[in-house]
Amino acid sequence: MAVESLVVVHNVAKRHNVGMMARSAAAFGVSEMVLVGRRDFNAFGSHGSTSHLRFRHFHSLSRARLYLKEERNCDICGVEITDDAVSVNRHPFKRSTAFLLGNEGTGLSAKEIEICDFFVYIPQYGGGTASLNVTVAASIVLHHFGVWAGFAERKREGNKFSLAEKPLKLTKRNLCSESADSVKEDRRMRRENAAQDFFEADGSQTTANGLSELFIDPGS
Repeated sequence: MAVESLVVVHNVAKRHNVGMMARSAAAFGVSEMVLVGRRDFNAFGSHGSTSHLRFRHFHSLSRARLYLKEERNCDICGVEITDDAVSVNRHPFKRSTAFLLGNEGTGLSAKEIEICDFFVYIPQYGGGTASLNVTVAASIVLHHFGVWAGFAERKREGNKFSLAEKPLKLTKRNLCSESADSVKEDRRMRRENAAQDFFEADGSQTTANGLSELFIDPGS
């Protein structure tokens, strides 16, 4: 089975960074962006790329980890300078990988570090800054993973790369359209899990693993 890359976003301080990160994720073949904590984000800087990405939402890191490990069979890679971190240049990847990036300055929190299987860092060769913006770090790491995974280079048109068609029609509510089968499955799960409080007070739909699936309108 082909390997995939995912990006985990947990309460990034500057919300517009998520939209810019989405642009890099779309460029480097990321399959899914996993939002933990806040459901919404500012799509500034995405240039429409969010419509080409799948988003999932979790309320907690533990539920996100459960999804990534059990349903996606991913390693979770923290992008952080730790004692056992490996240079991303060495491509220490083994299978599909979800990348977790911390806030610029503070880096990954103790709870974020706990869910990671291994860590990579980005070597720097100049002394003018102690760290990189989270969107720049994401671009570098995702590019390295794409090289390691052998992702096919996108066709070029003139001095740019060709765009894919938007995969789904976006609704006015910024949620992905649901198939009849998915609606039936959601209703079944609501009946089975109602007593376990798996559904949010605002009435939004989640699965038994506590996730919501959504697409964000780049115009929002």
